[in-house]
Amino acid sequence: MKNMVIVLTGVTVVAGALLGYVNELTKEPIAQANAKALSDAIAIVVPGFDNNPAEAPETIELEGVTYKIYKATKGGEFIGAAVESSANGFGGALNVLVGFDKEGNIIDYSLLSHAETPGLGSKAADWFKKGGKGDITGMNPGQKALVVNKDGGQIDAITASTITTRAFLKAVNNAYAAYSGQNVDGSSGATQQVSETAADDPKAAKAQCEGTQDCCGQACDSAACKAACGGKCDPANCDKADCKKAECPKQDCKNKK
Repeated sequence: MKNMVIVLTGVTVVAGALLGYVNELTKEPIAQANAKALSDAIAIVVPGFDNNPAEAPETIELEGVTYKIYKATKGGEFIGAAVESSANGFGGALNVLVGFDKEGNIIDYSLLSHAETPGLGSKAADWFKKGGKGDITGMNPGQKALVVNKDGGQIDAITASTITTRAFLKAVNNAYAAYSGQNVDGSSGATQQVSETAADDPKAAKAQCEGTQDCCGQACDSAACKAACGGKCDPANCDKADCKKAECPKQDCKNKK
């Protein structure tokens, strides 16, 4: 019995050492492969740059979530950015990289990873691309939030997968909120985070709006508010279920002026 314990202990130690060695051996190649995949994805969603966006990503935090933003420049001039975003789909996290031009229009996207079934995942990778049934290219979530048609929106859902579609569109809307939530200076690269105080305090929000309509306690020009409320600080939009649930929990501003 004693010899068996010694043998089993020895086997465990050796197995652990081998696993550790294999992990160290593969860690660097995996990291390099992931870096290349990201660089390739950035080149797809924001083509035409001559810098290296992946080299120095910027981060912005909105409502406790951190987003990575990869700025693209050409000849030193800002031309757009790729934003990493995610949302929970049917099977788990769905991670996307969304490319925006200077005006906030969607150039393209790349599905980085997902936990959906293989069929749904492969459909999401192409469904919303140019020429696809749910084509979102050229759209600006700041002018009108992307919403699936079954919820009264303008985007066709993936066949038999409204949940995956909702998750994808939420990730894209959130990516836009992160992108527009900072003022990007093409020459200096300076960024400015959206005011959290205004988002938490209705009075501060109204002050930031300089007397105009405040959106459910958030600043009228809050990117998150715009993304949820269809791009407009309209009291009618604030009464939408998605708006109140996702971005405007403070109060219903239907009757505010």
